Amino acid sequence: MVDNTDGHRCGFASPQMDTDGAEFVSAVNALTEKIIGCAFAVSRTLGHGFLEAVYKNALAVELEMAGLGFCKEKTFPVYYREERVGNYVADIVVADLIIVELKTVEAISTIHFAQTLNYLKASNLPAGLLLNFGKPRLEVKRVRL
Repeated sequence: MVDNTDGHRCGFASPQMDTDGAEFVSAVNALTEKIIGCAFAVSRTLGHGFLEAVYKNALAVELEMAGLGFCKEKTFPVYYREERVGNYVADIVVADLIIVELKTVEAISTIHFAQTLNYLKASNLPAGLLLNFGKPRLEVKRVRL
């Protein structure tokens, strides 16, 4: 793991492969399954009711134990008409491929889904996971462009 410019741990070990091929899609699917497994481990252990930051830190521990490269709070620039107009800070990015957006709400709404979709557009990453720890059972939504 290395530190990004904000001092958060990052580490990526994603293989170089054709991003349009079936092998790439299969690798992304396998990676999302591993991330979801880590999230369920956190959910089973902590239950619901904590703040988002607690789940983010616990998920980082699980991801590291699973040997997955990740970065917490990775910053992505947002552009409008080729002008930088702001930044988006991802909760967690795994293997420089998947945005993991954490919530602690009563239910995931269409707004949360749309927000994560916009994050994928801003980051140019292929997939996202929207994880809600605010219910007794972890709620998971996969997001793709």
